[in-house]
Amino acid sequence: MLVYGILVLAGVAAGGNDVLQPLRGTALASSAPASSGPREIHFTRIKSVTDLEQAVAKASAQGKGVMLDFYADWCTECHRMEKYTFSDAAVLAALGDTVVLQADVTANDDTDKALLKHFKLHGPPSILFFDSTGAERSRYRVMGYMGAEEFSQHIAQAIP
Repeated sequence: MLVYGILVLAGVAAGGNDVLQPLRGTALASSAPASSGPREIHFTRIKSVTDLEQAVAKASAQGKGVMLDFYADWCTECHRMEKYTFSDAAVLAALGDTVVLQADVTANDDTDKALLKHFKLHGPPSILFFDSTGAERSRYRVMGYMGAEEFSQHIAQAIP
């Protein structure tokens, strides 16, 4: 416990903010050089069914697949996906040229409810995939948390 306490204090002093991995993201974590590749997903936010249809049509016109992530601030599994899955190098590589959208349904307003109802979803975390023609690949829906290794393999199947 004493060693763990020292690690937490060192992590906080170095700018860390994760008590489970106190040195992650700090200069103390590793002497390995930083990767030059992307380290996080940059989602395009959508709000409504119309927003989604327009984004999928645009991606389709470019010959790209789409991943749609349903997220909410109050969803603990959503935060877990962001922290451990969406930040993984293999997941980022698997998404490659995929358009990544995120529907923030935190407010749970009428527009959020309509979007969830459109896909017959109860709430986040839910991840949907669309092929380059704009058709949903419903067989590949992800409901709940999925770890990075499994998710990167799932993407390879979901987005041909």
